[in-house]
This record gives sequence, structure tokens and C-alpha cells, in this order.
Amino acid sequence: MAAPILPLTSFSLTKSNTETTPKHQTTTFTLSPLPHILSLIPKCTNLTDLKQVQAYSIKTHLQNNTNLITKFINFCTSNPTEASIDHAHHLFNQITQPNIVLFNTMARGYARVNDPLRAMILFSHVLFSGLVPDDYTFSSLLKACSKVKALEEGKQLHCFALKLGVSDNIYVVPTLINMYTACGDIDASRRVFDKIGEPCVVAYNAIITSLARNSQPNEALALFRELQESGLKPTDVTMLVVLSSCALLGSLDLGRWIHEYVKKYGFDRYVKVNTALIDMYAKCGSLEDAVNVFRDMTKRDTQVWSAMIMAYATHGDGFQAISMLKEMKKEKVQPDEITFLGILYACSHNGLVEEGFEYFRSMTDQYGIVPSIKHYGCMVDLLGRAGRLDEAYKFLDELPIKQTPILWRTLLSACSSHGNVEMGKQVTERIFELDDSHGGDYVILSNLCARYGKWDDVNHLRKMMLNKGAVKIPGCSSIEVNNIVHEFFAGDGVHSISTSLHRALDELMKELKLAGYVADTSLVFHADMEDEEKEIILRYHSEKLAITFGLTNTPPGTTIRVVKNLRVCGDCHNAAKFISLVFGRQIILRDVQRFHHFKDGKCSCGDYW
Repeated sequence: MAAPILPLTSFSLTKSNTETTPKHQTTTFTLSPLPHILSLIPKCTNLTDLKQVQAYSIKTHLQNNTNLITKFINFCTSNPTEASIDHAHHLFNQITQPNIVLFNTMARGYARVNDPLRAMILFSHVLFSGLVPDDYTFSSLLKACSKVKALEEGKQLHCFALKLGVSDNIYVVPTLINMYTACGDIDASRRVFDKIGEPCVVAYNAIITSLARNSQPNEALALFRELQESGLKPTDVTMLVVLSSCALLGSLDLGRWIHEYVKKYGFDRYVKVNTALIDMYAKCGSLEDAVNVFRDMTKRDTQVWSAMIMAYATHGDGFQAISMLKEMKKEKVQPDEITFLGILYACSHNGLVEEGFEYFRSMTDQYGIVPSIKHYGCMVDLLGRAGRLDEAYKFLDELPIKQTPILWRTLLSACSSHGNVEMGKQVTERIFELDDSHGGDYVILSNLCARYGKWDDVNHLRKMMLNKGAVKIPGCSSIEVNNIVHEFFAGDGVHSISTSLHRALDELMKELKLAGYVADTSLVFHADMEDEEKEIILRYHSEKLAITFGLTNTPPGTTIRVVKNLRVCGDCHNAAKFISLVFGRQIILRDVQRFHHFKDGKCSCGDYW
């Protein structure tokens, strides 16, 4: 520790009152060590240091001083470990009559180490002792419930808070909203917010975050506008959530307006807000704007560099992503797990197999970073895209962590891309051992079998899918025109009466055919369907509808930006290349995997997708 523990200090005072004190007699006073001990606690750097100070308090007979024990507990719970929270509990038990403030401190500590059960047990003891909870009590306990999605316990606390009249407290409301959100009850979190007479900015931040994290970006942005109209001033937290909502929507125009708002009110002084801007621009399809934000920053931390590396990776520029990592190292900025996730993603989408394995090994060998499930997923994808399916299967089968359906689905997608039916069946069996309710798994294997005429397998899979109640997610594409986001679903034009958009798409297909486009009907898997019917199904895929809408509703030369909820199909990918060539438009298509930049008849992915 920085300061040594000093012995007790004694000093003498000579009293001059000769009537009561004989001449030259002195009285010795002892200076209490309590102030000195209290001054040492902030200088402790770990639990061992604190225990030395505690030992000194025992030596000086101050071990039962409530003020001192409270300080010890505060230290143990501020950044708790399992050891420090156990020590805090031991200290708490020494106090014969603890107050509610001390309990709140303990509860906050338990919430921070993901041990809410102990907080709830302690809370029951507090109630039996006759203490009355306050608003801080509920905020700590609700945070604990959020950690482990303890919805029923959270509801009980909500009822208790209502009974005590603190449910609309400024500290309780945001934690109630967060608790319901963490437990998946978004309607309840919204009801809590709507019952507030005059919500504060913290409450607004909580509900906006709740909506954004649950894929309701339009609702989140609507509440942001409501916050502005109320006269409240948004915070940097507000801007982070609003930017993430723009990213979810792929709404570039709105994102640019938010960027101007950020600059106008000085939020660009926050590194995290700039990081969110980079992420937003990247996800809205404007890599150029993301680069400009990055280059204008005077201070760049690991998260900023990682965001820029991921931006290059998702836009298909893997070599620039790797170059950014080298530049990052020159700047003496330490990469983290997100940085390497971006690098592995870049290697995967650019066919850099050997380089990918080199970076994967360097994570642990050079930086001591333990790979997560996402890193392993990138490695499976890296091998799968390269057609090294046997290696990918072996790599996945020997993982040191618990396998998940998502990892096996990555390999199933590769089996489909490379037409390996037998391995596709093996992989699907592994998926069904873990989860047999995902409709996409049945569809991928069914389509793979149909491609090679294995109709018995196709019929069997379709019956299984029906029996399990598994549902295929419909393809949906969106495009922003004049600040309005328009959505289109696959098959919208197949059975409907012809509209101007459908007629425009029909005419578009005629022009593409004259340029050499041929619909890939092999991608429609129905044994009893004619090629003409298959072509109609392909024609009305959601991304084609969205691109056609963009062509007919924006000036010539304008870049068309489309966001799709699934992977772009091979026929739409080919059609987009022809559209970019015939109409001289750049098309930026964001699917669930990455961005595709179509220009002059070519795609940035180099068809390696």
C-alpha cells in the first residue's frame, strides 16, 4: 500500500491552571487511530491490503466500530470478486443492528457478481429484522433479478415497491424497465414507463434502450422524438441507443441527421458516441462516412479501432481490415476479443484461410485472449466457405467448449453452398440433437436434397417440419426513400393484382434478360413446378422488389441501399449485378451475413459468399 500503518501517537499537554494541577504536572492524551485507519482504506488496492488495515483495527479495539465496518464493506462491494463479497458478508454479519443503507451496499455487491439469490435471502432477513426498504433497496435487487432473468422475483419486488409507494421513484423506474426487458417482457416495461407522470431522461433512456435491444427501432426513435419535445436534454447514453436504432433500420438519412445533432450539442466529445457513429454508418452502408468519423477523431481506444476493423470486414475489404490491425499495433493500442472477431470475419469472407488460423492462434499465444463461441464460429465459417468441409466438421467436433446449434448451422450453410448432401444430413442430425424447432434448418437441408433429386428426403423433412411446428422466416427487405423506410416481403407480387411496382419489376426483368440475365430456376425446389412458375417466384423476392422501388423513386445515379433480414439468394445476387450494369447504379445490399456492393456488373464479395 502507499502509506504505512503508523503506531498509536501520544503527546503531552501542560495545563497552566495551578489551582487544580500541581506545577510541572503533565497529562498525556492518546490520539484515536480511527481517522488514520479510515484514511488508509482508499489506498488499498486489493483484499489483502484491506485485511491488513482490518487487522490493525482489531489490534486497536475498533473492530466493532460500525462506521469502520461500513467502509470495509463498501470497499469489498465496489468492484467485487467472489472472495471480497464473501468477506463483505462476513463483516455484515458482525453488525448486530445493520441499517438499510448497509444492506443496499451488500445487495449491490451481489448484483455485480451475478449472485442475486444471496441478495434475496439477505433481503428476507432484513425484512424479518424490521428494517424498511427504501428506493435504493429496490434498484439494487431489481438489477440482481435482471442479471439472471428472475422475472417472478422481479414481479414480487415490483408489487412490494407499489405497496410502499416507491414504484415511481426516479431510481426504481429505470431498474424496473430494465428488469422486465432483461426478462423478455417488453410490454410490461412499456406499461411501467407509460404510467410515469413526468418521466425523467433516465427513464426515457431505459425504455428507448429496451425497445432498441428488442428489435423495435422505430418505436425507440419515436420515443427519442417525444423526449426532445418534452424539453428534456438527452444524454450520451440516449445518443448511443438512438444511433444503434438507426443501424438496425439501415436508415442512413436519419443517421446523418443524428450525426449533425451529435455535433451540434457536443456529444462528439464522447469516444463511445463516435464509436457508435462508425458502427451506424457501417451498418447503414456508408463505409466512407465511417472512415471520415474515424479519421477525424483525436483519441481512439480499442473499441474505436475494433469498430473500424469490423466495418471493413463486413463490407468485404478484408485486406484493409488487416491493414488497420497493423496500424493499430503501431499506435500501441492493444487489440481485444472484438478486434480479432473482426479480423477473423475478414479472413473468412476473403478466403484467407491460413492467415485466419495464424490470427486465431495469436489471440491466445500473444494476447492471452480466450476464444469465445463467436471466434470458433468464424473459424468454422472460414473453413466452410473455402470448401474444406471435413476439416470444419473435425474442428467443430473437437471444440473445447460446449457446441451450440448456431455453430453447426454455420457448417450446414457451407454444406448447402458446396452441394454436400451427405455431410449436410450428418450436420442436421447434430443440430436436431440440440434444437429441432428452427424452420431454417429444415429448409436448407430440404433445398439441398431437392437440388439433387432426393425427393423422398424432401418430403420427409417437410413432414418433420410440419409436425414440429417449425416455421420458415419470410424474406423481408427494406429501403429508405425520402426519410421513410419501406418494407417488402418475399412473394408480395405472386398472387396479388398487378400494381405499378410489380409492372415496373416485370419490365425490369425484360431489360435484364436482353443484357444476358437468366433466372436461376434451379434455386426453386418443387418437383411438380414448371420453370415459368419458378421464375415468377424468383422474380418477386423481397430484395428485387426493394431495388425496383429504389430505381423508380430516386433520381438517376443515386446509390440504392437495401437491408435484408436473411442471406441474399444467388439469383438476386446475380440480378443485382446486372441492374448495376444496365442502369448505372451502385447498389449496396446488406444481408444477414455482410454487405454486397454492386457496381458496373460486379460485386465487392467477388462472388465468394
